[in-house]
Amino acid sequence: MSKDFKTYQLDELYPVHEGASHLLLTCRRGDYSASRIARAVEDCDAHLLNLNVMLDPDGDHDLLVDVRVNRLSGEAVARSLQRYGFEVLDFSPACGDEEESVLRGRIDELLRYLDV
Repeated sequence: MSKDFKTYQLDELYPVHEGASHLLLTCRRGDYSASRIARAVEDCDAHLLNLNVMLDPDGDHDLLVDVRVNRLSGEAVARSLQRYGFEVLDFSPACGDEEESVLRGRIDELLRYLDV
């Protein structure tokens, strides 16, 4: 997909929620199931905060599904969704670059403290 994830202007649809991440998936209309998506998210001990279904404006995919979960990192949720047969196009944390650098700095300090 050539468009950037931010071009869908999801901030207007979903207010920023600290500690959450967005995932953009695609599927055929016949394969769409909100309960399967929720089950895939819950398999990672995460909660589904928002789910929005839209038609692909480019026509490359049948449906685009935007999902917001209560995990800062959406990697585990993305893998779970792929196991359930959904194609994950993109995922991004809700925090910005500045917040991410603060978090990485804190993790580095903890690892230095633990001498790992």
